Amino acid sequence: MKLLVAIDLQKDFTNGALGNAECDAAADKAAERINAFHNENPDVPVVFTLDTHTNAYMDTQEGKNLPVIHCVRGTEGWKLDPRIEAVRRDDDILVEKPAFGSAELPAVLRKVAGDNEIEQIEFIGICTDICVISNAMIIKANFPEMPIVINADCCAGVTPESHENALNAMAVCQMKIERNAG
Repeated sequence: MKLLVAIDLQKDFTNGALGNAECDAAADKAAERINAFHNENPDVPVVFTLDTHTNAYMDTQEGKNLPVIHCVRGTEGWKLDPRIEAVRRDDDILVEKPAFGSAELPAVLRKVAGDNEIEQIEFIGICTDICVISNAMIIKANFPEMPIVINADCCAGVTPESHENALNAMAVCQMKIERNAG
């Protein structure tokens, strides 16, 4: 069984408070990949993470280091980008996370797999250099022998340079970086 994890494809990261042209373009490609994954694996839900903050965001360590209010639960910016929402199915799984990485993501993936053997876990999403790498590293630590694939075309970072740096770091950690993979 192959699994797809879509990281933080939310309005505030595509074209909202922290969006940029690369993240906006990555959302188009991510929507195509999600749709293709659903067609290839009709019985397997996609796992989506949602960066989720409260109104007290500025009092957190992240808020003090990144003083841009974003992804506050219930706001427009917290919602999935409309292109992503358009391809999300009812059986897909949403995982809220208050920090860069989700401590519960490994358990969620085990539950999705059930008694099935996981063959690979693919990551897409935003931002490559913050939340994608954080969650990919958590999964690699929990599934050390699992092939982890980073679909680079469906990811984007804070800058193109930091995106490439994150991809290089994940490659060194024995994750497969795929480009032009669809």
